[in-house]
Amino acid sequence: MKNLLTDISGVRVGHADDAALASGVTTIIFDQPAVAAIDARGGGPGTREGAVLDLANTVDRIHGIALGGGSAFGLEAGGGVQAWLAEQGRGFEVRGAIIPIVPGAIVFDLLNGGDKKWGRFAPYRELGYAAAAAASQDFALGSAGAGLGATTANFKGGIGSASAATQGGGVHVAALAVVNAVGTVTVGDGPWFWAAPFEIGGEFGGRGLPPSFTPEMLAMRLKGGAAATAAENTTLAVVVTDAILTKPQAKRLAMIAQTGFARAIYPVHAPLDGDVVFAAATCEKPIDPLVGLTELGMVAANTVARAIARGVYAATALPFPGALPAWQDRFGK
Repeated sequence: MKNLLTDISGVRVGHADDAALASGVTTIIFDQPAVAAIDARGGGPGTREGAVLDLANTVDRIHGIALGGGSAFGLEAGGGVQAWLAEQGRGFEVRGAIIPIVPGAIVFDLLNGGDKKWGRFAPYRELGYAAAAAASQDFALGSAGAGLGATTANFKGGIGSASAATQGGGVHVAALAVVNAVGTVTVGDGPWFWAAPFEIGGEFGGRGLPPSFTPEMLAMRLKGGAAATAAENTTLAVVVTDAILTKPQAKRLAMIAQTGFARAIYPVHAPLDGDVVFAAATCEKPIDPLVGLTELGMVAANTVARAIARGVYAATALPFPGALPAWQDRFGK
């Protein structure tokens, strides 16, 4: 176990990014089509193919997920992933036609200091293709891919991941998060992470929680202060399990996993956020539809919280004047 999303067999992750752009794309590729659903809680989501994942609609399996920076421009990343999958002959078949199903979501990173003057067409389709081509079992955390330009209210954001297993049935679940939250992932401006109670093995510093909480620690901190807007913030998460799930069960898993956002970000699910969770199942291990799914959701929520904290813990600051510091800059030594 590498404590990564790719601990789930048949799942690969790839990044592609541009340092001058200060943005990028992260792609999740499924070796076999996965049952999937989506749950959006933030007030300003930006998604691609979200309607496909609606429980009332026919298609229940997907071939990849595209997560991108660039706000609405980044939704084009899914087209690049789709092109790569089509070249591999993979997709939903309709009388000989092959259509890769690639939902996606984006974060807003247009004001982070990078050069966004890309001309007529944004670069995200090409970045999506490159990320899909690069997908493997190992991938970077922190300032990479869709997390390259991500920020929070007080520290640099980024890509985080974590994995776990249920106690009863040995079913595995893993999460990947792109942390670009309007709020904070740390308690105040200190070294402690809100997700500390769920930390395993010092994976984000082992600092625990402060001995007590002061009013200052509990005060609301928002990215941009009074100038914060609905378009500038989002945390995205992908939760994958090897359990056998139906599409409605995957939806329930996504809903329970959203609890991990509340355990790791303060505040969360605001009108200022576009928070989205994708849940996917590779359908290898049977699970009890009531108690088993409840336990799976509980573990998934904890895993999402850990992934969010790891994204900030592993991030490095952008090399631009006025850029937010990384957690490691303040507390890493």
